[in-house]
Amino acid sequence: MADLREFKAAPPVGIDPIGASTESAALLYNVIREDIVSGRLEANERLVVGDLAKRHETSTTPVREVLQLLRGEGFVVFTRNRGARVRPIDQDFVRDIYEIGVLIEPVLTHWFVGMATEADIAELELVQRQIEDNNFADQIKHSDLDTQFHTLMYQRHYNRHAAELWWKHREVLRSVGRRFNFTLARRAQVIREHRELIAHIKAGEADEAAKLVARHVEGSGRHILEQMRSASAARAG
Repeated sequence: MADLREFKAAPPVGIDPIGASTESAALLYNVIREDIVSGRLEANERLVVGDLAKRHETSTTPVREVLQLLRGEGFVVFTRNRGARVRPIDQDFVRDIYEIGVLIEPVLTHWFVGMATEADIAELELVQRQIEDNNFADQIKHSDLDTQFHTLMYQRHYNRHAAELWWKHREVLRSVGRRFNFTLARRAQVIREHRELIAHIKAGEADEAAKLVARHVEGSGRHILEQMRSASAARAG
C-alpha cells in the first residue's frame, strides 16, 4: 500500500484549493477528507456535526463549513431530514471525476502549446528527468513530481475557474489512487506519454498534444478503476 504522507505539490498561483475561511477549518477539512478516503469514515456513515466537533475538539461552526466544502467536492452528500453522510468512494465516483479531467485537460494543454517558451519546455524536461530518476521508487515523490509537471502547463491559463477545477479533481484522484501501487505497464506508459507530450509541445503540435493528454488522463483513471476492481475481488474472495 502506498505511503500516506502529505503531498507537497502546490496548486497553481492564485488558486485556493480548499476555500476554507480559516486555517483551522482548512486543517479540519484535510483531516475529515483523509478519514473518508482512508475508510475510517465508512461509506454512507452519518456525519453528525456535534459528534465531529467533539471528536476533533472544535466548535460546530468549522465542522459545518467543512462538510459543505466536502459536499462541493462530492465526498459528502446531504439528504433532507437525514443530514450529511459519507459518499461511497466507489468506481462510479472515480469514473465521474476522471471523465471531467478528460474534458478539461486537453483544452488547457492546447492553450499551453500555443504560448510555451523555451524556458517552459526546459522546466518540463527537468521535472521529467526527476520523474525518471525516481522511477517510481518513492511513489509519493512521483505523485508530487507528476503534479508539478502538469501544473507547469496549466498554472498560467487565463481561465482560473478551469484551472481550479482541474486541481481539485486531480487531488481527489490522488487521494484515492495513493491506496494502490502502479503496475509496471502503467509506469512505462506514464514515462512514454510524458516524453511524447514534450515532443509535441516542442513541435508546436497543439492538437496532437491535446489528444495525448486526453489518453493520458483516461489511462490514469482506468488504472485506478482496475486497481479498485482487483481490491474488491480480493476482499470478496
